[in-house]
Amino acid sequence: MSLRHDYTRAEVEALLDLPFNDLLARAHAVHAAHHDANAVQVSTLLSIKTGGCPEDCAYCPQAARYHTGVEAQKLMPLDAVLDRARQAQSAGATRFCMGAAWRSPKDRDVEKVAAMIREVKALGMETCATLGMLTQDQADRFKAAGLDYYNHNLDTAPEFYGEIIHTREFADRLDTLECVRNAGLKTCCGGIVGMGETRAQRAGLLQALANLPEHPQSVPINRLVQVEGTPLAGTAQLDPFEFVRMIAVARILMPASMVRLSAGRAEMSDELQALCFFAGANSIFYGEKLLTTGNPDTERDQALFARLGIMPMQVEVESGTVHADIAEDCREHAAA
Repeated sequence: MSLRHDYTRAEVEALLDLPFNDLLARAHAVHAAHHDANAVQVSTLLSIKTGGCPEDCAYCPQAARYHTGVEAQKLMPLDAVLDRARQAQSAGATRFCMGAAWRSPKDRDVEKVAAMIREVKALGMETCATLGMLTQDQADRFKAAGLDYYNHNLDTAPEFYGEIIHTREFADRLDTLECVRNAGLKTCCGGIVGMGETRAQRAGLLQALANLPEHPQSVPINRLVQVEGTPLAGTAQLDPFEFVRMIAVARILMPASMVRLSAGRAEMSDELQALCFFAGANSIFYGEKLLTTGNPDTERDQALFARLGIMPMQVEVESGTVHADIAEDCREHAAA
């Protein structure tokens, strides 16, 4: 199927409204046509600068204005970041993502992060960063340092965005994504569901993602992790099947993209994750922590992969190609 960037809201809503089994069958067929349906990319995310963010994102425990128990910390030193990258690589991760709780990086911080990117890349891992809004010059400097991906989520539908964030505009996010694309970086861009939005607004998020000038190479679909002290604590939980529908429609609309199970996975059962993999998810964050919230540990993920016959992808960083291989630790679980 050809890639489209002109989806109407009605088209996306119609997909979300399909009978569940029909939607999953369609999504799985698209997934199998574009990807190895039994291979999942494994990434690790490290918070290199935690807390103290001046933004007011209603879901985020790192916002300085909310009392969530997250203390502001300084930027991690290079050696500490490299140590965590080596640990992640030893555990089977092929992409290392670095996140900082900034509205946007200051120029004095750009070179420090660029040094981290260069050294992580030298380990043979793909590199990703999420640092807030970027100027074109900053995006160009990160590209020159060897950055592969830049994460900057749309978060939610344009018409619901003002209910969640007031300290930057939806258009600001689009501007940063344009700078990232202009620099020749790959984009990692998705959103969060379960923030009190309607199904029509979830369709709006998917429409906005699919109609970007280029489909994001990675599309993280986050399920809200409710943190006491944030405005969204106490929000009604999203129906798990509704979450699977989001994965399935993301796969249909953006068939060549990696669709990632991101925040909220710690609260997902193995059965729910298996449904998501069938519906087209083929990327996860791996490790004990996702920025400041929990994540399933590596042993649980390895055991689940073995039960499902899923292979972790391996990345050849020089050529940029991805292929599936079974890591030794997964073989051990399968034999157990």
